[in-house]
Amino acid sequence: MAGFRLPSTGFRVPRPAAFGVDPGGERMARIRRSPHFTDGVFQNPGGPARTRPSGSALDFAKIFLDREARRRRTPGGTVPTHATTLADLARPPATALRLTWLGHSSVLAEIDGRRVLFDPVWGERCSPFPFAGPRRLHRVPLPLTALGPVDVVVISHDHYDHLDMPTIKALAGTDTLFAVPLGVGAHLEHWGVAAGRLRELDWHESTQVGGLTLTATPARHFCGRGLRNTQHTLWASWAVAGENHRLFHSGDTGYFEGFQEIGTAYGPFDTTMIQVGAYAEFWPDIHMTPAEGVRAHLDLQGGVTGGVLLPIHWGTFNLAPHPWAEPGEWMKDAAEEAGQVLALPRPGQPFEPAGDVPAEPWWRGVSAPVDRHWRRTVPPEAAPEAAEGGFDLAGDR
Repeated sequence: MAGFRLPSTGFRVPRPAAFGVDPGGERMARIRRSPHFTDGVFQNPGGPARTRPSGSALDFAKIFLDREARRRRTPGGTVPTHATTLADLARPPATALRLTWLGHSSVLAEIDGRRVLFDPVWGERCSPFPFAGPRRLHRVPLPLTALGPVDVVVISHDHYDHLDMPTIKALAGTDTLFAVPLGVGAHLEHWGVAAGRLRELDWHESTQVGGLTLTATPARHFCGRGLRNTQHTLWASWAVAGENHRLFHSGDTGYFEGFQEIGTAYGPFDTTMIQVGAYAEFWPDIHMTPAEGVRAHLDLQGGVTGGVLLPIHWGTFNLAPHPWAEPGEWMKDAAEEAGQVLALPRPGQPFEPAGDVPAEPWWRGVSAPVDRHWRRTVPPEAAPEAAEGGFDLAGDR
């Protein structure tokens, strides 16, 4: 049986199935041919990115273990979710585009007669172990079986909060296709997905599913599921184009100027799903703040407001030192300052971007007060716009 050694003991223990497997054979040969694979690893756009916490370990520990900070990182009551049913989702969207945020980065997108499921995570923990690791902070809005048929499942990268083995195993028994970045297909095959149902793409490669074109686009992040990180599986954002609508899902990424190029090539978009949670000053290269998320959306739209921005990657798991509700509050302020339409659905609440877009700050009923540290505090005479509540969309902290 495959296994791994515990560094402190030298004992070999069985390798958890959730670790997946490293790519090999022709899959690895294809990875080596990628223009984005250099010196034995995939490279980030914009140069090297820090993938481990930077700064003082003591400072990080003080923030992460502080009792008051820990209290603010979780909701103070039951998180409200929307009780969507199979019957609700069986009714076609009136505008041919409907989104259902299911928590964290999981989104069901119904676009031009097709159904796309992004980063589905139905597990209780984002961890290889059922007894340890971050546990979800709200219930799953609806059972996986209540989604109905899905044309394609899109995976952004292989981290546990985006690629959930139990969920993939459940979907492996359906007829859905899977679109994944290079190398990630090795995990899915290991868990029972037939090779013929995989569409494994490098950045800027596309695949057709029905009338949709799905394109893997660059992101600034990293990969890895085991005790070592080989950087042999790619991470990606995704552009989806139908006959009449276009969508963008950021996956996990730090801000980089490549959003402008993605927008020029594949946009503008009716809706962008942008990662805005789990940021910290200790890892600024690989996750965006809400202000950076608004900036990314504007870049994708050609530098102007447009479409609807749906914030993702927040509210479901406690993965960073910031307060639980801070991404929602900060994103709401940043979008209002920019004049950008923002969707704030409860987990499980379907909405059509061309219809009534949910905008209620639903988290406030179970959230501790959030300190708006992103507001500028310089004297009015120094910066009159700051006195009106302005702040820097680049995310000055």
